Amino acid sequence: MTTFERITPLLATLALSGICVGVDYFLKIAGESERPFLTKAFLVGASLYTLSAFGWVYVLQHAKLATVGALFCVVVVVLLALLGVYRFHESLSVSEIVGLGCAVAALLLLGRFA
Repeated sequence: MTTFERITPLLATLALSGICVGVDYFLKIAGESERPFLTKAFLVGASLYTLSAFGWVYVLQHAKLATVGALFCVVVVVLLALLGVYRFHESLSVSEIVGLGCAVAALLLLGRFA
């Protein structure tokens, strides 16, 4: 397996992580509505989730589930925390920031053995 063949699924996983964060943004916006399931934001979020399934099939054909699962989880958690802070004006406690740092450290350690 070439380097390109190993890296491509990981890059696709990063892209899918970004899409997931975008979906969660739209669903959060929909959730703030009185009738969330009837909003355009909900339809956009649900449609993007559906489309991302095609990307996941590709990724899971070419990479270990544990590897892409760990990468996806950490990237999504960090990006959602940043989205919450910058877009929704949420705050992070010291323990949450330490937890995010530990998640990134765990990913780096897992990456060493993947």
